[in-house]
Amino acid sequence: MPEHELWLTKLFNNYLAGLGDWLLSLFRVHAENPARPWTNFIVMQILVAAIILVLFAFLRPRLSMDRPGKLQHVFEVIYTFLRGEANDNIGHEGPRFLPFLGTLFIFILFSNLIGIIPGFESPTMNPSVPAGCAVLVFVYYNFMGFKQQGLFKYMKHFAGPMPLLAPLMIPIELISHMARPLSLTIRLFANMLAGEKVTVVFLGLTYLVAPAVFMGLHVFVSFLQAYIFVLLAMMYLSETVPHEQH
Repeated sequence: MPEHELWLTKLFNNYLAGLGDWLLSLFRVHAENPARPWTNFIVMQILVAAIILVLFAFLRPRLSMDRPGKLQHVFEVIYTFLRGEANDNIGHEGPRFLPFLGTLFIFILFSNLIGIIPGFESPTMNPSVPAGCAVLVFVYYNFMGFKQQGLFKYMKHFAGPMPLLAPLMIPIELISHMARPLSLTIRLFANMLAGEKVTVVFLGLTYLVAPAVFMGLHVFVSFLQAYIFVLLAMMYLSETVPHEQH
């Protein structure tokens, strides 16, 4: 059953169908309906990325040490919070990873929150988006492990602390690591989908108190899930930092 097109997705399909088919062809993917290649979650991701770019383009020239504005205060709070969490979970090397972790947090948070706006939906309620973020985390922390410790030393921690247990520990550790992207995906996708559906149901039942309560809950869940996703990424990154640097 084809998904219900959002109004913005309809505009993309009506006027940019050729561009969508061309972009898909670059990845050797073919749309089920070439006349309407754009899907809601792709268009919502583009919108989120555009909002973030415009927001930071607006904020950058207005940064001030003497008279910081309200928007600057908001992002300073986010930065301070993430920096503290990185220090606590990764160690003094944690701030090195803040550009990646901060970008991930902002993207997931905005993707979660955009579903509150009527006429839009959260792209994170489609499993492809959390899966993409999860795979990115998986690739990033393993790459940083190889880069910081070297191939042999990084792979050595899969064997566990006792050489005799290595034949048992290596398969367990490999399975555990391979399951991490799936765990990250399901956690974010399931929570955002459930929150979206509950809000929509109560909006259909009443238009006063109950929707406001559940929209507030949606905001809370949006922040919480973005935080949990990034917190788990920090925990995975902590394994890539040499122990003497913790």
